[in-house]
Amino acid sequence: MASFLHLFSDPLAYPFMVRGLMAAVLVGIVCAVVGSYIVLRGMAFFGDALAHAILPGVAIGYLASGGERGAVFWGAMVAAVLTAVGIGTVSKQAEIKEDTAISIVFVGMFALGIALISTARGYAVDLAHFLFGNVLGVTPADLRLIAFFGALVLILVVAFYKEFLLVSFDPILSATLRIPASLLNYLLLVLIAITIVVSLQTVGVALMLAMLVTPPATAYLVTRRLLGMMIVAAVIGALSGVVGLYLSFYLGLPSGAAIVLVTTVIFLAALLFAPRRGRVWLWWAGRSH
Repeated sequence: MASFLHLFSDPLAYPFMVRGLMAAVLVGIVCAVVGSYIVLRGMAFFGDALAHAILPGVAIGYLASGGERGAVFWGAMVAAVLTAVGIGTVSKQAEIKEDTAISIVFVGMFALGIALISTARGYAVDLAHFLFGNVLGVTPADLRLIAFFGALVLILVVAFYKEFLLVSFDPILSATLRIPASLLNYLLLVLIAITIVVSLQTVGVALMLAMLVTPPATAYLVTRRLLGMMIVAAVIGALSGVVGLYLSFYLGLPSGAAIVLVTTVIFLAALLFAPRRGRVWLWWAGRSH
């Protein structure tokens, strides 16, 4: 029993592990809550595109500061918000579908990012953790930024919960109540952008979409209401961050990949065994009838 407890306590002797666990839990919760809207509104492509479109901001922050982490973070933040607003504006002003607008902005921003980072020597090594994540490299300053912006996102989601709910699922009623649907949609896009940048250090651009989509998709299989879905998804996201980080510590796996693999395993379990929606449940119910 003592040796079993040591498996949990030993990693906590390292400050970088404690910071990593705190960051993973915060990111798991924020991604799950915001990702619930992404799953229910079918915005997975938007999340993926936005995660890649921040590359110019990362590159500019890196080139302007010589790799200083704070500058890279703020560069990514500016790029993410501008891209989110740009996608919303293009899809609204131009008579084209939203997925087409997303593709246009995403490809242009991603190409600009590649062009910029190709001018920096050693960029492949220095920027690798932004592509694939390095939660064990989170500094106290990184943790403060994650906590501040994560709390900001959660506060805004709580404050506008009813409005987001109406705009997302009952636009006719929202128009009747004169709720500013366009402004709220822009706000939701910006919140998704902030969430992506906050999560950048933990799982990286390449694995970002999994943290935004997989925990909410898992919660969707076992809940019926949006609030319940957000709570269950937040628990799954936080738990995946902790378990994934311990697996990374003991097995030598990349931290971001380990976290995403845990979320995927939980999703597969829900897909098979979730009450009323799981494949095994449906098979058993069909056999009983």
